[in-house]
Amino acid sequence: MRTVLITGSAGFIGYHLAKLLLDEGFRVVGYDGMTDYYEVSLKERRHQMLLQNPHFSCETGMLEDFEKLHTLAMATRPDIIVHLAAQAGVRYSLENPRAYVDANLVGAFNVMECARELGVDHLLMASTSSVYGANTDMPFGERDKADTQMTLYAATKKANEAMAHSYAHLWDLPTTMFRFFTVYGPWGRPDMALFKFTRGILSGEPIDIYNQGEMYRDFTYVTDLVRAIRLLIDAAPVRPDSADDIPEWDSLSPSAPWRVVNIGNSDTVKLTDFVDAIEAECGREAVRNYMEMQKGDVPATWADATLLRELTGYSPETGIREGVRQFVAWYRDYYNV
Repeated sequence: MRTVLITGSAGFIGYHLAKLLLDEGFRVVGYDGMTDYYEVSLKERRHQMLLQNPHFSCETGMLEDFEKLHTLAMATRPDIIVHLAAQAGVRYSLENPRAYVDANLVGAFNVMECARELGVDHLLMASTSSVYGANTDMPFGERDKADTQMTLYAATKKANEAMAHSYAHLWDLPTTMFRFFTVYGPWGRPDMALFKFTRGILSGEPIDIYNQGEMYRDFTYVTDLVRAIRLLIDAAPVRPDSADDIPEWDSLSPSAPWRVVNIGNSDTVKLTDFVDAIEAECGREAVRNYMEMQKGDVPATWADATLLRELTGYSPETGIREGVRQFVAWYRDYYNV
């Protein structure tokens, strides 16, 4: 039985990934700081459900606490590490930038140190579509230059990619970075648009729609996302003998067993159409408060997911209507509304 250590196991994506891996017969070790960035009860409930499986165990601790993380890693000796824990949220990085330095830089370094010492088969680390920043040529491809991040959150994630490349090169540590594109679905974070819009519509409160609704996102349903991660676990990069061996569609480094992979639906949905879909599922209209673009935001994202398909044979495919329907059904059940 292979063992996977998931940081951020009580988080939105971490919970769904842990559940999938447990269902497929993995042993899963979780590590989560249980911070109060959003309601801790939601995180606790996710862990409670995972703990119903005897092959799941978890530890509460901060990424910055190297001794605690290291002790857990050495005691459980995972074959694979999936690093999802981070200080999330593009907009919150404007309010509390130091939290991003502590969790996303120091924390990622601590995870990489554990992976290096263990010599894991594969280290997979979460990045974000936000690293593409001010890029306007779309769809975004992994080999596009991405040096114009718009927020500190995005900058820390781009730094993680560079840090991980250096470790992959120095220690021959197989490493995959994945860039998520607007993940949504049941058990999502309360600070995310779908959660806020659903709550506002069902309660009759106004919802804020930025850039007058002229926003486009490549929405990725969470079960599609974790299926892609699961398949990428088995696609560990190998250091190439020569740069000439790397296909033009591959982001594999010529000097390390390292690559970055987009995970997205390869489609764009206008924000107002997204709201329309939520209204349809909620059975009522939103009170729309149209606003200007918020600082650090970008008008559009769109993933080129060719590399994911080439590596795994898989492409996310859940449509926005079905994904929203699943979320609203979960929200109504969880909050009894």
